[in-house]
Amino acid sequence: MIKAAFFDIDGTLLSFETHRVSEGTVRAFETLHRHGVRTFISSGRPKVLIPPMPIGFDGYITMNGGLVFTPEETLFSNPIPRSDSEAWVDFAKQNRLCTMVFTREHMYASQLNAAGEQIRQQLEFEMPPVVDIDAFRQHEAYQLIALMPASLDAQVASLLPHCRLPRWHPAFTDIVAHGNSKAIGMEAICRRFGIRQEETLAFGDGGNDIEMLQWAGIGVAMGNAADSVKQHADMVTTTVDEEGIEHTINQLFP
Repeated sequence: MIKAAFFDIDGTLLSFETHRVSEGTVRAFETLHRHGVRTFISSGRPKVLIPPMPIGFDGYITMNGGLVFTPEETLFSNPIPRSDSEAWVDFAKQNRLCTMVFTREHMYASQLNAAGEQIRQQLEFEMPPVVDIDAFRQHEAYQLIALMPASLDAQVASLLPHCRLPRWHPAFTDIVAHGNSKAIGMEAICRRFGIRQEETLAFGDGGNDIEMLQWAGIGVAMGNAADSVKQHADMVTTTVDEEGIEHTINQLFP
């Protein structure tokens, strides 16, 4: 029996084409709530970048598991160690890389370039305040965004020994502390609500969703996910623009 459902945002709840929650997804959430299933966000986004949606959530896994909370309480918090965030600032500054930092309540960008603006338009969020990169040193970082090719991932990972780089987009990667993942967030939420692992359902499409799909009782990859993501899922549904969430919910709750 499914008691909790977890949802990625970009490419899962929100279409890259419309940037909206579809009518079918709204109907799917109505079905879940009618059956007493709790629903949760599970995203790489920070709270400040989660847009208003016509669907309800019982809790939030944000910044790839770095900060997990309900409206009433924080369930898990694990920021990036200061030494690693400093090392990233030095590397990004030296190589003139566009970068962003997510704190508990805010986000900032630095060294903005055309690639950064293109990503902002694709994900349709407002550009955060642009600051000098040395200002990043003043903040406790929960997640860093590195606009760089995948060919640099190994080099950056070697400079940040306490971090991992869950890349889900060819143009940029997230940087989070070791021990953070969407799966870790799911564990924290399930402990809080007394839900067993086998009673969970998860939907995702990106590389940073793999651990979530593997951990869930039923992991569902969207049809628009890469094959490298689909191979870790229990089910593959149709794309976000083909009402993939509703399609699977109708199968599971006939």
